[in-house]
Amino acid sequence: MKLAVCVVASFTAFVALFSYLGFREHRRHSEDLVVTSADRLTDVIQRSTSYQMLHNDRAALYQMIHAIGSEPGIRRVRIFNEDGRISFSTSETEVGTVLDKQAEACYACHAQAAPLTKLDRPDRARIFPEENAKRVLGIIRPIENQPACSNAACHAHPPQRRILGVTDVQISLESVDAQLAEYQRHVLAITGLSVLLGSLVSVGFILLFVHRPVGELIAGTQTVAGGDLGHRLPVRSGDELGELAASFNKMTEDLERAHSEITTWARTLEERVEKKSAELQRVHESLLTSEKMASLGKLAATVAHEVNNPLFGILTYARLSLRALEKSELSAESKAQVLDQLHTIERESRRCGEIMKNLLNFARQVPPHREAHDLNVLVDRAITLVRHQLALQEIELEKRLQGDLPACFCDADQIQQVVLALLINASDVMPGGGTIRVMTESDKSGENACIRVADTGGGIDAETLPKIFEPFFTTKEDQHRTGLGLAIAKGIVERHGGFITVISKPGEGTEFTILLPVGEPVAAGPDGKGNRN
Repeated sequence: MKLAVCVVASFTAFVALFSYLGFREHRRHSEDLVVTSADRLTDVIQRSTSYQMLHNDRAALYQMIHAIGSEPGIRRVRIFNEDGRISFSTSETEVGTVLDKQAEACYACHAQAAPLTKLDRPDRARIFPEENAKRVLGIIRPIENQPACSNAACHAHPPQRRILGVTDVQISLESVDAQLAEYQRHVLAITGLSVLLGSLVSVGFILLFVHRPVGELIAGTQTVAGGDLGHRLPVRSGDELGELAASFNKMTEDLERAHSEITTWARTLEERVEKKSAELQRVHESLLTSEKMASLGKLAATVAHEVNNPLFGILTYARLSLRALEKSELSAESKAQVLDQLHTIERESRRCGEIMKNLLNFARQVPPHREAHDLNVLVDRAITLVRHQLALQEIELEKRLQGDLPACFCDADQIQQVVLALLINASDVMPGGGTIRVMTESDKSGENACIRVADTGGGIDAETLPKIFEPFFTTKEDQHRTGLGLAIAKGIVERHGGFITVISKPGEGTEFTILLPVGEPVAAGPDGKGNRN
């Protein structure tokens, strides 16, 4: 539309300008022809009246001027003498009057201080409107002092007088203006028709050779943008728009090929990602097992020492009971002692069994399985495994577990491993004794359960605190430490849809907070974190 408007406007302006210049040139040419005709007429008048002027025959001169002035189109014929007095005129009322030198008939010669003695034809002609607004062409012709005039006996003029008077002829331009008006109407009609036909041709050309291919290109672009990379444009010409359509087809062909390659690579990448994800899962399970084994290795000595004590008591009371039974007769008091010893053996045996059961349950390799569990039970199991170690390090354990804590859908083994890792870390930072507080509670909304493990150790400085959850980062000098405990603990908690935070200041101890959702979890999202209902 912009191109069509621009072309039509430019074409219209060009044709209008061309028509205007042509009309103006025609008008100038017509006026030049009229001026030439008028000049010839004044020459004819002067030649026709020269005989009467030489013989001073005023009556014959007057009759001839009136005869000439009565011709159609001639408005007035006048003869001025050298003083500007009208000697002869077709209008009798102005005979004998003197014209001002600034009048339109005199101005051409008397515009300067000294009057001109010769004028060119364009300067001798003038066009002015009459009272009825119709144009009139006036042309003056000087009457020169011929030798015949200066030698005539009747009214001799001195030879030094070059101009004796002026002949002024005024011709009506009404017919010329009518012809010009008619010509103007024809020019306007032809101009309008030319503009209309030219505009139609231009718009048709633009629609056929510009609008249609550009429209096809726009539609093709929108089609390709919509995902149809197989779309092709028809190439109808060898010009720039044809080259553009061919380039568009080549571009879409390249895009289709590239899209196919990208799709293939994406499919291959998905397969590789799935493969690597499976490998990462296996590596993660291996890390879990490694960290668990590291914890088991640290607990093995303390557990063995703790089990050794009840076993020694069992052995001692078993020997005493055996000796008592070897006596044939037992008194009531001896029988009561034997029964008490047997109860002690039973109690200590059960204690050893519980210790070994918890240790075996923790060490058992089972696939992850989430069920509803009481977090207090899982915390108690973790505490059982480290209780003797804490006692050996003279660490006091404070336990405050909320009784009506809602059940949490989780993997019991993994959550127990997280709590155990926090307890072991807390015991490691207090080799000279201290206090560990273990608390469970539910938040205000009732949608999450919280486990807190706090110690009274030396705390963690601000520079180290952001790094404690990074894999393989450790501040302990023990070469058997892997630096994976807190990193694995964080991963376990996040996969359960919760999060773990830490607050610590140097000299004020450290507190870890585990927040777990109590709702039943759904399938894990793209980030590997479980969401809950």
